Amino acid sequence: MWRWLLASLLALGQTLPFEQKGFWDFTLDDGLAMMNDEEASGAGTTSGAPDLDSLTPTFSAMCPFGCHCHLRVVQCSDLGLKTVPKEVSPDTTLLDLQNNDITELRKDDFRGLQHLYALVLVNNKISRIHEKAFSPLRKLQKLYISKNHLVEIPPSLPGSLVELRIHDNRIRKVPKGVFSGLRHVNCIEMGGNPLENSGFEPGAFDGLKLNYLRISEAKLTGIPKDLPETLNELHLDHNKIQAIELEDLLRYSKLYRLGLGHNQIRMIENGSLSFLPTLRELHLDNNKLSRVPAGLPDLKLLQVVYLHTNNITKVGVNDFCPVGFGVKRAYYNGISLFNNPVPYWEVQPATFRCVTDRLAIQFGNYKK
Repeated sequence: MWRWLLASLLALGQTLPFEQKGFWDFTLDDGLAMMNDEEASGAGTTSGAPDLDSLTPTFSAMCPFGCHCHLRVVQCSDLGLKTVPKEVSPDTTLLDLQNNDITELRKDDFRGLQHLYALVLVNNKISRIHEKAFSPLRKLQKLYISKNHLVEIPPSLPGSLVELRIHDNRIRKVPKGVFSGLRHVNCIEMGGNPLENSGFEPGAFDGLKLNYLRISEAKLTGIPKDLPETLNELHLDHNKIQAIELEDLLRYSKLYRLGLGHNQIRMIENGSLSFLPTLRELHLDNNKLSRVPAGLPDLKLLQVVYLHTNNITKVGVNDFCPVGFGVKRAYYNGISLFNNPVPYWEVQPATFRCVTDRLAIQFGNYKK
């Protein structure tokens, strides 16, 4: 059973591409050893990763009624629980409470769980969290509290936190200081909340050194300009963004992947993409673009471009590849242009001279 639980937990975090090593290294070796996230968080011995010497197995007989407990994994999902169960062993490292009816996290709900590494609270009815509810969790690194009824970011999150997934709640505002003290967080998933651009207070992300941020399925009308400049991945798909202006991406020069699919983008100002020299993957599918964005040939590391389901009517011979040889450092392995009104038989073969294989190009299937 514990192997199934771990597989499920791992599946939740598989949205991170480009093999960001160490990011999802949470696993158990026969239940007795646990890998840390120091590489991903950039933290040293104070990162909150489990101290193996302090986790000598006690094989406690404590297990909440109806739950399944094996070594340090406590699974209490799908039990119709109204509150966090008591009698959880203090040496527990993974507590799974997803798919229950919990409405509130109280002050002492996690008392004594100083070794907890991952807490799963997905798909409950949580609307209130006591400001000291997480205080005992000094080693918590993974907090999944998505699909609840939260209207604000939980207060006083553990300073050891590396990953926060809080999508599909009712959060409308991200105030300044809410992430204060979270020096090790490198991933925040907060899509599916009714967030508008005005909902982010200036300085809301100050001090964070994020690698990954997703604010999809929200109500953004533009690219937020005050996000962490350390980002490698930014996902803003399924919003209401209408244009990319010249300095919208100025701050995000370290991006590897940018997701802007399923928006209403009609215009990308010339020079906008020049601020992304390390970009490898660009998603602009399902928008309202009438042309291939300018500047793609200058992105020397770009390998994947999604432009399908737009209004593109023409593809020029130099829209994707630079003129001359030895300029592009990585060839394309994926260009999608299907479901555009492009007469693909008119596109010159030389247009894709910097593509690894003709099968990497997707055309056709356009319907008015």
